[in-house]
Amino acid sequence: MRSMTGCGRCQLSAAPWTATVELRAVNHRFLDVSCRLPRSLSFLEDGLRKCLAAQLRRGHVDVFVTVSRTDGGNRQATADSALAAAYKTLADKLCADTGMVNDLTVTRLMSLEGVITVSEAEMDEDAVAALCLDAAREALQQLCDMRQKEGESLRADLAAHLAQAEALRLRILERAPLVVEEYRARLNARLNQWQLEQADSARLAQEVALMADRCAVDEELARLESHFAQMRRYLDASGEIGKKLDFLVQEMNREANTIGSKASDAAIAQLVVDLKSEIEKLREQVQNAE
Repeated sequence: MRSMTGCGRCQLSAAPWTATVELRAVNHRFLDVSCRLPRSLSFLEDGLRKCLAAQLRRGHVDVFVTVSRTDGGNRQATADSALAAAYKTLADKLCADTGMVNDLTVTRLMSLEGVITVSEAEMDEDAVAALCLDAAREALQQLCDMRQKEGESLRADLAAHLAQAEALRLRILERAPLVVEEYRARLNARLNQWQLEQADSARLAQEVALMADRCAVDEELARLESHFAQMRRYLDASGEIGKKLDFLVQEMNREANTIGSKASDAAIAQLVVDLKSEIEKLREQVQNAE
């Protein structure tokens, strides 16, 4: 079993490039990959999605990628000499018209708009893509290792809540037959208290049988037992089991609700409340299972 939460980070260098890939994963019903890439690296998105989809089945994954050159040659500066000359000519004319001293220096001239243009050097997309995918695979392995480790803790917690739910089902199973017998005893006691004529035994048996049919929860308890057994098998299975567990928990909750509505007994009602509490804890944890 694997959790859906985790993170991974890897930085690799291959002259003249350095690539850093960071992955952060949280819960999601399906696999949802969000690539947070600068526009210059948009060509990486398809490869990154395929890389992650090869090992992940569920979860929202944010992908962050940064790429830089190790030789500092990723930026180039060019000068517009014609524009600089036009600025100087204009400055000379202003000085002649106003009688002021021309204090224009090369440094000031370079700071004027359009004289110097800084641009990014052309990127070798194939080399960068290969480096980024290598970094992504390493980060993905870290993410999977973390998800596996958290999945072991998740499995232990699910198993503990499942054991509590199974124990409560057994207590309801033991209590259920007593409900009918106690109803029969209460009915006889009331008839005796009211000092009525001797009740027809057949009619009394019919009334008890009707009550027993209304509050019978044998089928629901049997289905709960089946759901619990299936969950135990899934807890020991590998692969994508989160959706199956989620469905089982929904069915467990449905059976618990039916038992609570049918069983006309305060003790069983309290046991059902406790059972639903354990099922809700299972549901919360299952949301994080891949």
